[in-house]
Amino acid sequence: MTASSHTLYYAPGAASFVVHWLLLEVGAPHTLALVDTAAGAQKRPEYLALNPNGVVPTLVIDGAPHYEAAALAMHLADAYPAAGLAPASGDAARIDYVQWMFNLANMVQPLFRQWWYPHEPAGEANADAVLAHVRPRIEAQWDRIDAHLAAHGPHLLGDRLTAADFHLVMLMRWSRKMPKEAIAWPHLAALADRLKARPSFAELYRREGLTGWA
Repeated sequence: MTASSHTLYYAPGAASFVVHWLLLEVGAPHTLALVDTAAGAQKRPEYLALNPNGVVPTLVIDGAPHYEAAALAMHLADAYPAAGLAPASGDAARIDYVQWMFNLANMVQPLFRQWWYPHEPAGEANADAVLAHVRPRIEAQWDRIDAHLAAHGPHLLGDRLTAADFHLVMLMRWSRKMPKEAIAWPHLAALADRLKARPSFAELYRREGLTGWA
């Protein structure tokens, strides 16, 4: 069986972070294509032809473009089963894994969009009100997930490390400039420390030119 070719369109530290990280973690052959989001490259026609949402990531697999970070993370975990990052179909843990991937993508990640771009949901005049509203909602998510890890950890699926943990740590990293960042919660901090110690994390930081957690 011939290995698939992958090209990841990414921006450093953006939602492409988890896809890049998993490409490294599972050992998938890939190349990188930097999207200059500060210059608006994600809204240009040539990029919109790949991803009509005008955001990163886009992962081109054997010439065909695909998007949505959580979906791409799930695909990579399934496509490289030797890495052990996803329960297989038929495994009783599969539904919990899928539930967490969707929960992180639907309940946590959109809150950060509101935190970074508070003018989008309510207009510039109401940006401060959006920030005041969204901060406790993000912190409530950390409360919930930390309590889950305390009761059922050390990972989202107990002793089993999955792609969902990688996705969670990416979202945690996004809180690093908030008044109370995710690592203020002890079980979240312990999970982040374990994943940050993996060689793939160091390589990801080197490639994307990232420095520091905070």
